[in-house]
Amino acid sequence: MDSPAVTVVVPGFDVAPYVGEALDSLRAQTRGDWVAILVDDGSTDATGTLFDAAAAADPRFRVVRHRNRRGLAAARNTALALVETPLVGFLDADDRFTPTALERLVGTLERSGSELAVGAYVRLRSDGAGGYTPGPVQPWVAEATHPARTAIGLAEHPALSGNIVAWSKVSRTDLWRRLGLRFPEGRLYEDQIVAQTLYTRARAIDVIPDVIVQWRERADRSSITQRTDALPVLVDYLDALRGGIEVLERAGHPAAVQSRIALILTMDLPPLVRIGQRHPDAAYRRAVGAFVRDLWARAGSARGRLDETSALLASAARLW
Repeated sequence: MDSPAVTVVVPGFDVAPYVGEALDSLRAQTRGDWVAILVDDGSTDATGTLFDAAAAADPRFRVVRHRNRRGLAAARNTALALVETPLVGFLDADDRFTPTALERLVGTLERSGSELAVGAYVRLRSDGAGGYTPGPVQPWVAEATHPARTAIGLAEHPALSGNIVAWSKVSRTDLWRRLGLRFPEGRLYEDQIVAQTLYTRARAIDVIPDVIVQWRERADRSSITQRTDALPVLVDYLDALRGGIEVLERAGHPAAVQSRIALILTMDLPPLVRIGQRHPDAAYRRAVGAFVRDLWARAGSARGRLDETSALLASAARLW
């Protein structure tokens, strides 16, 4: 290709069993004017070898290697510094794009001139027999991405703040450069602050209801999102949630703040409170309790959106 439209950043660490599906999902795109930067983040398995084989077979793939593991944020940042196309998107090496993902995201930006396009996603869950099955679009994802909208802002669609993952989006590379934006390194859940910054600083945003990505929850429970019972993971998780809300507050988006708080109280907090109820370390409960008290103090209209179970669990956690 003389002028690819979009670069897809594909970081991976020890994900050899899944790399083939991720790269196949790129090759199967209905729109082929893409390039991909594959970042091997110090893998100890065959991830790097599979990346190299893909690049040898298809010039659209380029491999970058970290000698030692530096983390997902650093891997994405390494690739971001190398992007030369007008648009950039992300795909983790254990997930899968749907076939029309780039056609829909890139296409809407070309037509509208917006700076950011956001789509829906589903989870890939183990079927118990060695395979993975995509689930339905969850309600909070649907609320953020349905119906289709063109050239809107966060003030017009505050529920968009609930879609905080990096890989459901394509954005203009110039937006990242204008903001000097990078993923925070050395922290887990690095998507949250970046997503809210993009939402609050993009001049116009397109939203499509199409499922863009199938996000894998690994059967061995090695995904970061499946390890919130570990105190260090919890601390980074709560810091990321808090940091994303602070971005919205500083940018002057009170409706988005309340939408985000309501979603956290109904979706994120209940499983954490249940873990805390049986966790052997009292520090876990103290961390959750401090976070809930801070969130409750910021909540206004969000309190009225809670179901009975979420309200009861929040009340219990505020006493920790």
